[in-house]
Amino acid sequence: MVVGAGVVASKAVVAPKSNQTAVFATPKMSSKAFFGNSVAFGTRSVSMKAQKMSTTMKASPVAGSYAGALLELAQATNAVEAIHADMDSLDSVCDDAFMGFLSNPTVIASKKNEVLAAVCKEGQYSDSTKNFLMLLVEKNRISQLGAIIAEFDTMYCEITDTQLATVTSAVKLENEQQFLIAKKLQAMTGAKNIKLKPVVDESLVGGFVVSYGPGGSSLIDMSVKGQIDKISQSVLPATV
Repeated sequence: MVVGAGVVASKAVVAPKSNQTAVFATPKMSSKAFFGNSVAFGTRSVSMKAQKMSTTMKASPVAGSYAGALLELAQATNAVEAIHADMDSLDSVCDDAFMGFLSNPTVIASKKNEVLAAVCKEGQYSDSTKNFLMLLVEKNRISQLGAIIAEFDTMYCEITDTQLATVTSAVKLENEQQFLIAKKLQAMTGAKNIKLKPVVDESLVGGFVVSYGPGGSSLIDMSVKGQIDKISQSVLPATV
């Protein structure tokens, strides 16, 4: 969901997209191998750019390989935003139960494809996304779906100068609150875009915590729990 110029908020809801927001371990497969001969591809520079980004990833080489190929297709067909929206929406579906079903070796491929086709229809996903999911089933890589989505999201943020941040709050934040946090973070980081992923954690009591940067290494703690912890740390030495 776009909430302002250069600021993006991600909503984890199962709904149509209109309502949303690593060195290869195996020989590199071309996008034609993934999506068939009907796809027209651009110059070699597109492929090399996706490959270069994937080599910077520290997660699963398999996930990086497939995510890189999907990004290559998205760039070559001018569908980066559309496929990214598909991945964002799909991420909200991939809970433990769903991934357990897809990863279950006793469930036949046709049944998995049937369920995935239904998800694609409900989410109004592109044919490229649907074909990609079917390919993961065919190659027995569907269990890597969550990691592939995460890899693709990281690559997307790199090529679009988007700062990914997680805002954790005691209660669900309103869109306007998310917008203000995103704008402040944008000013702090200088990023062209900010993408917020909201998380609710009642143990914070009140306020919020924002983590961003590589691996969430930077932290802004405006939670009540955080303030109490700071007070405790300042008082305890004096009472010992």
